[in-house]
Amino acid sequence: MADIERDRRGPLRRGAVRGWIGFDIAAQPFFTVVITFVFGPYVVASVAENPAAGQAAWGLAATVAGLLIAMLSPVLGAIADRVGPRKPWIAGFAALKIGALCLLWFAAPGAPLLPVLALVVIAQASAEFSIVFNDAMLPSLVAPAEIGRVSNVAWGLGYAGGMVFLMATLAFLAADAATGRTIIGIAPLFGLDPASGEGARATAPLAALWYLLLLLPMMLLTPDRATRSALGPAVRGAMADLLATGREARRRPALFRFLVARMIYQDGVNALLILGGTFAAVLFGWTITESGLFGILLNVAAIVGCLVAGRLDQRLGPKPVVATSIAILLVATLGIVSTSTGSTLFGLVPLPATPFTTGLVPAGEAAGLFATPAEKAYLLWGSLIGLAFGPVQASSRSWLARSIAPEEAGRFFGFYALTGRATSFVATLSVSALTAAALPFTDAESAARIGMSVLVAFFAVGLLALLATPAPASLPLEPQEAPLP
Repeated sequence: MADIERDRRGPLRRGAVRGWIGFDIAAQPFFTVVITFVFGPYVVASVAENPAAGQAAWGLAATVAGLLIAMLSPVLGAIADRVGPRKPWIAGFAALKIGALCLLWFAAPGAPLLPVLALVVIAQASAEFSIVFNDAMLPSLVAPAEIGRVSNVAWGLGYAGGMVFLMATLAFLAADAATGRTIIGIAPLFGLDPASGEGARATAPLAALWYLLLLLPMMLLTPDRATRSALGPAVRGAMADLLATGREARRRPALFRFLVARMIYQDGVNALLILGGTFAAVLFGWTITESGLFGILLNVAAIVGCLVAGRLDQRLGPKPVVATSIAILLVATLGIVSTSTGSTLFGLVPLPATPFTTGLVPAGEAAGLFATPAEKAYLLWGSLIGLAFGPVQASSRSWLARSIAPEEAGRFFGFYALTGRATSFVATLSVSALTAAALPFTDAESAARIGMSVLVAFFAVGLLALLATPAPASLPLEPQEAPLP
């Protein structure tokens, strides 16, 4: 492959841009289906001792993964900058991720929880390391004026890929244990047994297959950097580069303040994405079908949000997009933690009683999906989360890419991953700790709500820090069209 930096003189061919965008499409089903909406809630509900304890354990696993990502991402990014190519690193971590996902098939009900969580940590850390190297390719791929639009389009199409995978899961794999039928009324493919959670378990190896196949266009079509140094000298120089990156970031006040602000609000985003599906499962006892449909709603909203945000980022720059997205996430998080079976907004909006909530019909037998007013309110708040959590991440990526030179992208995106994960254990650990601490004094639903409420603080503080941060100075006055799908 030719060195990507040679193509800075003119626009790259469409295939190169499409290949890079394909990475987000390949990667997203792991986060959408495995981590958030299907496999994660299954582990919490069926593998763990009880749902509240499962939420605490799932949050702890996310904390461990976050610490690994925070410690190793900047080092790996600095090594990759010295070595040159980024795609070999993506391929290596893809192998680790795919192997771990395939082994998650054996996470049957009653299986030891610790090995399951360890495999999830390996898969999640590998996925995030790959993202560091993929993101580092962006500044060399398109003109600065188009970075925000390309980033948001990639993120939006990634959510579309996650939604397609999720819809296929609900239609063909995940069956109701009582009826043995999927949402479209058929028996699950491959003879999967709903009673043993095989529909949820199958999503992990199938997500691995999806990732393998859809990663190929990027590996084949998107040019990489030329080799610059052997691995040994690169490793020896990486720590010095990393320390220099930290010092350099502090000498760029606007960039440093952005990284600090993002460190705070991204912790809330990470925890919300990891725990949002499991929280709904605890709150309402949702089946895989209901959790999956909730995920589809969020993905539809995320696609719309990213497409709109991409144009706004192009015209106004990333700061208004990121700030507005954080504000929406703050309001939506307040909404979901304030919703109970009888009200929302902490009782300010009472919700009428239904057979589901009065006990006239056994729990889970209300007419239709999302039958209670509380669940419908939760869907409303969830749609706001969907609108915002794609743009807040895509335009944050745009913010950094506009602020650095292509030749320093690896170490700065590694540093970006560090600041996005350095305190992420605080968010997930706070949720886990507050949930566990509340369990002896209240029911599982209230304990889960108390734990999730801490995320409001991360969004509020992050928003205030971002509003005081100057926008990137490199935004051109007259944006140009970039080759997009």
